[in-house]
Parts: sequence; structure tokens; C-alpha cells
Amino acid sequence: MENHPATLAAWLTLLETTHPKAIDMGLDRVRQVKDAMAIEFTCPVIIVGGTNGKGSTCAMLESILLRAGYRVGLYTSPHILRFNERMRINGQSATDAELMDVFSKLDGVRGDVSLSYFEFTTLAAMQLFADAKLDAVIFEVGLGGRLDAVNVLDADVAIVTSVDIDHTEYLGDTREKIGFEKAGIFRPGKIAICGDPVPPASLIEHAEKIGADLWLFNRDFNYSGDKLQWNFSGRGGRRNSLAYPSLRGANQLLNASGVLAALDALRMRLPVGAQEVRTGLALVDLPGRFQVLPGQPTVILDVAHNPHAAATLAQNLDNMGFHPYTYAVFGSMQDKDIAGVIAHLKDRVDHWCVTDLPLPRAATAAEIHEKLIAAYGQSPQVGDAERSIQTFATPAEAFANAMSRAGENDRITVFGSFLTVAGVMEFRNSEHH
Repeated sequence: MENHPATLAAWLTLLETTHPKAIDMGLDRVRQVKDAMAIEFTCPVIIVGGTNGKGSTCAMLESILLRAGYRVGLYTSPHILRFNERMRINGQSATDAELMDVFSKLDGVRGDVSLSYFEFTTLAAMQLFADAKLDAVIFEVGLGGRLDAVNVLDADVAIVTSVDIDHTEYLGDTREKIGFEKAGIFRPGKIAICGDPVPPASLIEHAEKIGADLWLFNRDFNYSGDKLQWNFSGRGGRRNSLAYPSLRGANQLLNASGVLAALDALRMRLPVGAQEVRTGLALVDLPGRFQVLPGQPTVILDVAHNPHAAATLAQNLDNMGFHPYTYAVFGSMQDKDIAGVIAHLKDRVDHWCVTDLPLPRAATAAEIHEKLIAAYGQSPQVGDAERSIQTFATPAEAFANAMSRAGENDRITVFGSFLTVAGVMEFRNSEHH
């Protein structure tokens, strides 16, 4: 590109349209450009993969390391409201100017190598962090692991949070096939952490075959706890009387244990004290992960979009105490196991407000409506006070409808795609201003 775009939005539009495939698995092109950029890290590199729990794990790691006074880079995806959320230095999103600068630099070096949107922005994050001279960098895998652009980096510590069925068209349709893809981020002689209580044999075999130092939950590290506090024990010893993570929900201690195992693994290079761990966990903040908003009716935002995450959402809803009615604002991508998600939540939701989403690969509200009727076995009557299903063109309209009908003691859970949560967050922000 000769003339570079003048705004970040224009850059992103360009990146979305220049490469023939949105998802292009394989590392050769990315590696070629990374080598041309001469991107190197002298600080520890942590890579986080897994089906669910990646975002929470990254957020906890960042929070604890920042409390300990380290300079930290964090790369995650997708974003909820602004692209800049994907790249953070010391807890702050990159500015438009910083991003445009690194995009221009990268564009100048890549020559005629075509990069997808995700590959281009992942390399940009690497360059941004390498230039910033940090103490630690954390990269979240976009999809799978073995062929994900993030995997051109060699992780000092690689974490796989959980292995479940998602993205079957790219990763395979069994936990064993998916486990092998996730394990692709492990490296010989480096520490590989798996937080899944039932790790696939393929993941263990791959780690052993390449000679990674594999730490497994319940074998190399674990947690115990009561209602007030919890304890972690790992190869490096115990950490006792820890505060619960501020991220709510059933799997957060599992995620936090993987985080503490990673800090254990890095304790010679990035020592972290007990107080920093406590404060870091207590103050971690992550929009859209079982995020309960203040006010009435209760509104819960959750980016659960596969059956494993939906099961966790159902468990979290059960732990909340009594609400007369539960409304759901739900939109999903076409390629998700929508029936599997509904199966976990149909007994917990009374009124469904299903929505179209602004992407061609989204399922339509009408398609979700059909799946709901199939799940319940009959179509609820319009105006039925006990159960209803309605369709909407946007998440904002679906949410506004739920708000207009919900009593102050009811609750509204917004879930499915990141776009469902983003649509509602944008609507709420505009209402407040």
C-alpha cells in the first residue's frame, strides 16, 4: 500500500478486505514477516490457549504482574467495543496513533506477503510490545494453537485453560483432535500448563513427545478452599489464604490456579509476593465475563458462545439466588452449536429475546427461534406470561424489549457472541450519555 489510511477505522477496513480469506491457517507467511521485522523478546513470553477461560486467565496474569510493578504487554481478541482493547501496555489500551504507526511500519516491511486481518494485527502487537521494552508479554491465542498466528512466538510458559468442542471446521470434532491443536503452543524444554481437569490424551502425548515440561491440574498443582478464601499448591510451594478473584463464576478458581502455576514457573525471572497476588486477583476486571451490572433489574453480560461456556453460565445463574423471571438476550454465530447452548439454558430462561447480528456469518434470529421451538417441543403462545420467544433485528432492540418487560426483581442475561454483548453495551452507554 503506497498511501496509508488516515484513520485507525480506515486501516481496519482495509485489513478486513485485502486478504482473500478471513481465517487462513498456517504460519509460513507470518513467520516470514516476523523475521523481516526482526521481532525478538528478551522478557518472558506467556501464551494462553484453550476453548474457554483464556480471557480471564490473561486478565488475572496482567493484573497480578502490574501490581508487582512489572511492565506488561497484553494481546487479546476479539474486542468488545474498540479495536484498541486488543493491545494493552501497562493496563492501558494502545492509542490510535500508536497503532497506526506500527501498522505503517509493518506494511512497509511485509512486501508482497499477504496477511489476514488477524495475522497483520497480531504481528503489529508483537512489534508494539517489542519496541516498548517490557518485563513480560502475554499473548492470547485466537483460534486453536498449532496454526494460530500467535504461535510464531516461542512461549517460555504456555497455558491451555480448557479443551472443549468449538470451531470444529478448523480444529476437528473431538476433544482429542482439538487437544492436539491446542498443545501446538507447547515448546521443548519449556513449561506447559494444562488447567483442564480431564486433559485429552493427545495433549499429554504431544507434550511428552516434544519434551515439554508438562504441569497438569491435580498432579502438579491444585487448589482447595472454603467460602471465605482459597489456597493454591504447586511445584514451587503453597500460597495460602488467597482472596477469591473478582471475576465471578464457577471456573474462576480453575483459571486462577493455572495463573499461579505460570507465576510459579516464572518465579526466578518474575518474582511476585503474596500481597500482589491477593490484590491482583481482587482487582482484576474483564468486561463481559459473567459481569453483573449494578441496578434493577439485574443485568448479566456473558460472552458464553459454546455449550461448555453455557454450562458454566447456567451454574453461575443458579448460584445467584432467586429471581421471579429470567430474560435472555441471545445472538450467535452460525457455526456454533446453538442447540447445545440452548440445552444448558432452556430451563433457566423464561423469556427469550433473540437477535440478528451485524455479520454475514451470524445465525439469524429466525434460525435461533426454530431451534428454541425444537428444544421446548412447542411454540409458546404470544402474550404468555410464563414463557415467550421474540425475534429482533439488533441486540439493542432485544435488550430494550427485555428491559421494558422485566420487573425490578427479575434478571436479564445477555449472552452468545461478543457482538451480542457489544451491542447491548453500546446501547447502554448511549442511554447513559
